[in-house]
Amino acid sequence: MRAWGAAAGLLALAGCAVPDAQVPPFARVPYEAISRESVVAIALREWRLFGQVIEDDDAAPAPAIKSERSPGLWQRIGEYWWLGLNTTEPESRWTGKHDENGRMFPEARDGSFAWSAAFVSYVLRISGAGARFPYSANHWTYIDRARAAADGKDDAIVIAERPEAYAPRPGDLICLGRGKAAALRYEHLPAGPFPAHCDIVVETTPGRLAVVGGNVRDGVTLKHVPVTPDGKLAGPDGTVLDTQRPWMVVLRLRVPGPVS
Repeated sequence: MRAWGAAAGLLALAGCAVPDAQVPPFARVPYEAISRESVVAIALREWRLFGQVIEDDDAAPAPAIKSERSPGLWQRIGEYWWLGLNTTEPESRWTGKHDENGRMFPEARDGSFAWSAAFVSYVLRISGAGARFPYSANHWTYIDRARAAADGKDDAIVIAERPEAYAPRPGDLICLGRGKAAALRYEHLPAGPFPAHCDIVVETTPGRLAVVGGNVRDGVTLKHVPVTPDGKLAGPDGTVLDTQRPWMVVLRLRVPGPVS
């Protein structure tokens, strides 16, 4: 017992040096290298947990209680924050309806606790990205790092690709700017900090991608995105992407291999 107490004390003293100490060893080490298949499997697992909502169905009724505030699911979002971010970040103590002090915030303030980037960070962490992914509460953090990687200035596990030149594959991220950043494009990067959103590609079929994102309709949601015949991101009508279309960048996962 004394040996364990001493070890615990050393760990507490070294807390700042081990920001991901709360992450399970299989993901922190990691036990296995990240793969496209693992990213897709984990993203789809979370989508199933949240009820397999498909955003394409605009007629779907809104639930009486937001998924992110529902029993069992607000805690799950807390796990996205806790495992996706490092303990040095105050957001790591948030949940789907609580701040870092455990105080419940009103639904009207949900936008101040957006968790879509925490979801991406969680999926990449648990998939085995290790130290090569910049876990963050903000999408722009890994968008800018991926852009630096495209210039050979960073070894991040994701690398930025022009959406009009690269066909996304399962495991990649597709990203766009939001609000004041809606007009940002690949050539403007790096540009942070800026508001953005990224989804994880989970399937490619002729004419469209299936992507999964967090904090979409207050849950983990799947939607379909049109692509051109050669698989590149397209506008809503399926035509070739141009400067007026929303997609900013594709973050290519730097691992080989297809997804079964």
